[in-house]
Amino acid sequence: MTWHVAIKQSKLKPGKKKMITVAKKLVLIGQTDDAYFATEALCRHMRWPLAYGAKVKDDCIRCPLHQTTHNLKDGSLIEWSPFPLLPLYGKIVGKFSKKKDLKIYDTRVAEGKIEINIF
Repeated sequence: MTWHVAIKQSKLKPGKKKMITVAKKLVLIGQTDDAYFATEALCRHMRWPLAYGAKVKDDCIRCPLHQTTHNLKDGSLIEWSPFPLLPLYGKIVGKFSKKKDLKIYDTRVAEGKIEINIF
C-alpha cells in the first residue's frame, strides 16, 4: 500500500473532476460536497475519459458516452450500457462487452494535498 500525492486541495473545487497521472496510472480525481474520490480515469466499457462529461450524483458516477453507472464507494456496477438515445444499440454492444466494476482508489488529505493509495 503506497500513498502518492495527486494534487493540491486548492486545485480541486467541489463538484469538479480532473484526470491526472499518479504513479504511472491515469486516474480521475474529484470532489463531492464533503469528500474526495479517485477512480480509474477511463470507463470500463468503451474506455471513454470520465473527466469529459461524467456526472457524479448520489455517490455514483455515470459515463457521458453510454450512461453506464458505477458506485463511487466500491466501484460496483449499478447500470450497464443503457445508451438512452439508442437503446437497441446499447443492448447489442453491452452483450459483447464484459460487465466490469470500476477501480476505486482510497484518498486522504495530508498537509493540504490530496493523496491516492495506488496498489
